Amino acid sequence: MTEEFTTEEFIIEGRNAVLEAFRAGKTIDKLYVQEGIKDGPVQSIIREAKKQDTIVNFVSRERLNQMSQEGRHQGVIAHAAAYEYAEVEDILKAAEEKGEPPFIFLLDGIEDPHNLGAIIRTANLAGAHGVIIPKRRASGLTAVVAKTSAGALNYTPVAKVTNLAATIEELKEKGLWFVCADMNGELMYRLNLKGPIGLVIGSEGDGVGRLVREKCDMVASIPMKGDIDSLNASVAAGVLAYEIVRQRLG
Repeated sequence: MTEEFTTEEFIIEGRNAVLEAFRAGKTIDKLYVQEGIKDGPVQSIIREAKKQDTIVNFVSRERLNQMSQEGRHQGVIAHAAAYEYAEVEDILKAAEEKGEPPFIFLLDGIEDPHNLGAIIRTANLAGAHGVIIPKRRASGLTAVVAKTSAGALNYTPVAKVTNLAATIEELKEKGLWFVCADMNGELMYRLNLKGPIGLVIGSEGDGVGRLVREKCDMVASIPMKGDIDSLNASVAAGVLAYEIVRQRLG
């Protein structure tokens, strides 16, 4: 899938600027390096990226030229987060401080920043304690996400993890149950969605990945009466989230 970059996203260009961003502790979602460049300064940048577990993509000069806003990328472009990421422990702590069973959104493959922003907004309004996204195949916390969240990103912690399936296993050990959305699942009204729970939402095209789905305890479907068979990911997240809210209030 080709990634789209807009002037609203935080793009850092040039070797010195990118290296200093890493050294200053700026959260870099992705690093793009021109294929074939192996000189010292670029290797230093790649080492810094690996220290921070940043995804490194090697691309053609033509691709970098397309991404560049200034025309002076020097073979290196970094895609920086507009907001700092939280840790999964921060999300659990937020639930503990409120005296509530944890309610967490986990997003598998949500690459559209507008969808991510809308889901973060829904998570906040539904009383979720945080959102977890994977490092790969996912939008980061860009300015577009922040804008679409309508301010929710200021209040809802978002954690980024390397392996979503492994994170689910770790959270199960802390007492959480997991439900994922799938059109072939049990009707959501028939499931017990009370208690500490993680709501797993996949992309519109592929849904929840197999490895992640296999880790879930329940698979929920949304009743649909129309002629098409799927909802926008952010809408599906909202419908399922408010079924969880309804059951918690009941």
